[in-house]
Amino acid sequence: MKSVRVGAAQGFYGDTFNGALMNVQYGDIDYLSFDCLAELTMAILAKDKQKREDTGYTKDIGIAMNMLLPLAKEKGIKILTNAGGINPFGAQEEVLSIARELGLNDLKVAVITGDNILPHIDELIELGMDLEDLETGLPFTKEVQQKLLFANAYIGSQPLVEALRQGADVVISGRSTDTAQFLAPLIYEFGWEKDDWNRLASGIFMGHLLECSAQSTGGNFSGRWQDIENFENIGYPIAEMYENGEFIVTKPKDSGGLVSVDTVKEQMLYEIHDPSAYITPDVVVDITGVTLEQVGKDEVKVKGVKGKESPKTLKAVMGFENGYMGQALIGYSWPDAFEKAKSADRIIRNQLEQRGLPFDEIRTDFVGYNSLHGPLAKLPQEDINELYVRIVVKAQDKRVADGFRRLIPPLALNGPPTLSAVGNIPTRQLLGMWSTLIDREWVEANISVSIKEVEAYAKSDS
Repeated sequence: MKSVRVGAAQGFYGDTFNGALMNVQYGDIDYLSFDCLAELTMAILAKDKQKREDTGYTKDIGIAMNMLLPLAKEKGIKILTNAGGINPFGAQEEVLSIARELGLNDLKVAVITGDNILPHIDELIELGMDLEDLETGLPFTKEVQQKLLFANAYIGSQPLVEALRQGADVVISGRSTDTAQFLAPLIYEFGWEKDDWNRLASGIFMGHLLECSAQSTGGNFSGRWQDIENFENIGYPIAEMYENGEFIVTKPKDSGGLVSVDTVKEQMLYEIHDPSAYITPDVVVDITGVTLEQVGKDEVKVKGVKGKESPKTLKAVMGFENGYMGQALIGYSWPDAFEKAKSADRIIRNQLEQRGLPFDEIRTDFVGYNSLHGPLAKLPQEDINELYVRIVVKAQDKRVADGFRRLIPPLALNGPPTLSAVGNIPTRQLLGMWSTLIDREWVEANISVSIKEVEAYAKSDS
């Protein structure tokens, strides 16, 4: 039975490329798939684009391509990535330039566009789409619209498939789903139809198991992680997918980490709200009947995925300006570190109240006590050695947020003893997230695929 091997490359913007390189060198893969984007990433890229119009894609794409392109091209491995963010053409230009420098003149780089709906908000409203926020139920207003920095619909794998059909060696998209880069090669290779729900669902589920770097190969594992060897050279997952939809999760031989039923199971449940209805643009996935079987060392076979008809709408995420955050970090040492920290927080809060500054929110975390567990944290049972206090304020006016930080340095001499560190962190803008549903037919009618070859790019550049 025909099979295709897909390797994971990157689970988030800023991830290491060592796992990707190992997959290209030793994984015997046919495709290398990146997942670079998250809502936070889109916010970061939007801020980048505010500063420089030619940015807005993940800056590390150049590092990745310099490292991976020569060997990938030599081995015939195709690369798919959503590193385009909110400027996929900018990412394409960088990849073409790097390929030209590497002498890969016949390399073809495709770009998928159409996910960016920011220029079309008025049109969508005129068409009767209310753009209500999925999380809060709040209506979409002109005030929100005027503050928008980005707005992108999640698109599925079909445009990426078309790019592969047109001969692309590298496929760059904007806000495609995390799993689209993994499913597209399977549709292309096996010729799966758009309504072959069970096999499409299996491809999506495979992508879900591979999308998060080493989380299927022992990274971030909550079980017996102490027994996992060679974290420093941990391998990224590879899936060997068969035409019938069954697949095996593995990793490069002799790489660090572990592929077991438990490591795969932990990633299986990651970010899955409803195991019977994991909704994607390509298919609604049902994993309630999935079975995992250890079939060899670092090999887990997956089968039993079911699929349902794809949704009529697509999710869109928009980011809007939502005030400013001022924050400070101060530390206290033994004895009575916890009491000192609480006293410092009380002093600052009283001073803020006395001044009547218009803050939307004030938050305090005691780092070393409750900054991760929040209200679930248990009170310290002994006089701890040291504790840090992180105080954060939110304001609509940047000057107000900046002003908060001026209250912190005087605590060194005007508050509890042993204040031993003052970290004044620069004020930064906050982005609010707005999720909504829009008609998929409208989105897909505006999606386009364009391909440039390095040699043609070089001639046009000259």
